[in-house]
Amino acid sequence: MKFGPFSKLAKAGVLGINSRNLDFIAAYNPRRFYPLVDDKVITKKLAIEAGVTVPELYGVIRYGGEVHLIEEIAQKRKSFVVKPSRGSGGGGIMVFNGAAKTGLRRMNGQIMPWSDIKYHLNNMLSGMFSMGDGSDQVMIEERLVPHSAFSKLAFGGVPDVRVIVFRGVPVMAMLRLPTAESDGKANLHQGGVGAGIDLITGVTTRGVQHNDAIDLHPDFETPVRDFQVPGWPEILELASRLGHHVGLGYVGVDIVICEHKGPTLLELNARPGIAIQTANLRGLRPLLEPIHALQKVPEDVEQRIAIAKANWNGEPLDTFAEATETA
Repeated sequence: MKFGPFSKLAKAGVLGINSRNLDFIAAYNPRRFYPLVDDKVITKKLAIEAGVTVPELYGVIRYGGEVHLIEEIAQKRKSFVVKPSRGSGGGGIMVFNGAAKTGLRRMNGQIMPWSDIKYHLNNMLSGMFSMGDGSDQVMIEERLVPHSAFSKLAFGGVPDVRVIVFRGVPVMAMLRLPTAESDGKANLHQGGVGAGIDLITGVTTRGVQHNDAIDLHPDFETPVRDFQVPGWPEILELASRLGHHVGLGYVGVDIVICEHKGPTLLELNARPGIAIQTANLRGLRPLLEPIHALQKVPEDVEQRIAIAKANWNGEPLDTFAEATETA
């Protein structure tokens, strides 16, 4: 396999969009499996089958005549998240934390009127925030409470960990932190902070915002590096297990570290972005090529994680290749 154009960035090991699309997404992600990750309702069912922890699903609104369901759910649940089933990049997601007679309370304390809520739900149903054309569904699910370790690193929202998994082997990870600018969403293109993670230790190595290096969280002025991500071994196991189970060879696994549930699957992405390289100040290409060269990848999760750690350290994978051939 040839890995993209020969350039300074390529020599530095940086994976570009074209190479990602052709050499990994097109080559390793059969299109018949895309609905498994593009539709979050299907993803949730798949994760439950794989024994992976997910946020509880309170309800699904499938057409305009069901928008009243949100009022029924609000009577039973203090807080919840509303999101399009096939949404992308955090578009359309709204978090509510309590109800009032006139509407629902947002995380900033403001009350959103029922009329505005139903208008927003209908926009989601129309596919305004979704991938591709056509209508969509609205998911109403549990609002995860972030681990207390993030109290001075996450502004008004829930941080998550993005892990790139190739052939079931984790290859790179970053912590995504919400900010005031990102309106509490852990999305880098909306102003969130990305922090590279040492794959072996689970400790953050550097931070970036808008592709600029930062040392402190812009809202709390707390260090974003040298932070130990809670539950790191479980995060690697979850990412490896689900990345292998879903049938896609190249996938982004997004995980929330919940105070009550521990590492919890947020969603899967069949087209994970390449900004994770900026957060880690390291190219993906030298990490992907050795995994690509393996004739076979072991079924055992612990063996795949051992491969991931050796690969992160730049160790040759010859021993693993021999082991998989005899497995």
